[in-house]
This record gives sequence, C-alpha cells and structure tokens, in this order.
Amino acid sequence: MWEIREGGDLDFLLWILRDLIQFFCEKSLPIVSIPPFIFRFSMKATIQSQGRQFTVAEQDVLFLNRFVDAEEGASVEVSEVLMVGSGADSRIGTPYVDGATVTLKILENKRSPKLTVFKKRRRQGYKRRRGHRQHLSVVRVESINAGN
Repeated sequence: MWEIREGGDLDFLLWILRDLIQFFCEKSLPIVSIPPFIFRFSMKATIQSQGRQFTVAEQDVLFLNRFVDAEEGASVEVSEVLMVGSGADSRIGTPYVDGATVTLKILENKRSPKLTVFKKRRRQGYKRRRGHRQHLSVVRVESINAGN
C-alpha cells in the first residue's frame, strides 16, 4: 500500500498520514484507530549502554543485556549520551553530552532463544556440544532529555 519515498522522514510520515486519513474516511471508520507509530517524535539520541551504542527515538523498544538488580516496570536512566537531537539542532558530545539523559522503562526480563555451540575436530573423535541463552531486558525509551 505504501512505498518509501525520497525526501526525509517527515515527508514520508505526512504522506502515510494522508493516506490513512483518506482510507478511514472512505471506510467510515474512526480515525482514532490510527496506529501510534505514525506519531513518532523527531528527537533522537545515540546512547552507550553496556559497551554497545544505539540510536533511539522515543517509544522505541530495544533488547539489551539484562540490567543488574532491575525489576520489570522499573525505570533506568542512561547518562552516557553521545549525540542528541536531529538535523541542525543536534548536539555531539566529547565524549558525552553534558546534562543529557535517556530514560528507559524495563518491560520484561527474559532469556534469548537457545544457541547451540558445537566443536568438532575431524578424525580425532572430538565433539563437544553446549548451549547458551543470553539474559536480556526488553526496554522502551520513555523520554529523551537534551539537557542544557
């Protein structure tokens, strides 16, 4: 139904929104049922968490290594923000942006699907099979604070 067009994220979102409104008006359905991902905020941030970097926007859902001593429903504040903003309003830190924070809410603590690690040396009768499951936290970006 939709194609990705050149011209930036805002033009693309407005184009999708126009098509959705037209679709709902033709079907006489309430416009309130438009999915929430259409109304995404333009503020983005690049954060560093547990040795890895992520570029996130508000309401994004991430799979991170499990936060120690953090229960489901808890909020975690990440102050290691490498870049915040978008376009001409972006600020780049050296290495971190002063006063900028990203608030994450832990939705779920779980384990990843099982990986099988198999070692073999041919013609030696050497075979080892071992499984591994990583502990993960599913988090949602609640807010991005750009600081001063």
